[in-house]
Amino acid sequence: MLMQTVAWLAAGLVFLSFFMKTIIALRTIAIGSNLMFIVYALLGIYYDVFDKVLPILVLHLALLPLNLRRLQQIRATAKSLHDLQANQQSLEFLLPYMTRQLARQGQRLFSKGDAANHLYLVRSGQIELPEVGKIVGPGATLGEVGIFSEHARRSTSALCLQDCELFGITAEKVMELFYQEPRFGLYIVRLLSQHLSDQTAP
Repeated sequence: MLMQTVAWLAAGLVFLSFFMKTIIALRTIAIGSNLMFIVYALLGIYYDVFDKVLPILVLHLALLPLNLRRLQQIRATAKSLHDLQANQQSLEFLLPYMTRQLARQGQRLFSKGDAANHLYLVRSGQIELPEVGKIVGPGATLGEVGIFSEHARRSTSALCLQDCELFGITAEKVMELFYQEPRFGLYIVRLLSQHLSDQTAP
């Protein structure tokens, strides 16, 4: 029966979604399963079982625009990060682990000596690092030095000179990814090497 075939295809897509390693692939598979379940429910009209599959239709009609919207947001964010990191390794694969944050002008993200519990990627705005006399902007990464320091403490403060949009990831997840994700490990090594070069430069 056609309806059963569509049901198995829809179920297979749901099963496949559990093997997706990136959020974009996961959302894409989810959209495919939404469409298949909608077709399955609509076939219920032809087979005179529509009343039994109506909840499935309602559920997936609600989930489809949500998944489409989330996929569009993820792609827009990925494009923005790719543009910011045009001359560096892309951090697009970190998106599933990052949270968007807004910080107001004058807000202090952290102070020297604080526990280093987050790594930040600046999407917009400018941030001053007063102890080292440095101002960073879009595309800059903050916090990696403190996270990988001996006592996991901030080596400088961070003060927002403008309203800023940031993406943050916890120190625990940073350490986990450092050992499990080669791309991220290489990226961190390059950042720390650049920091060391800046410190030793005349």
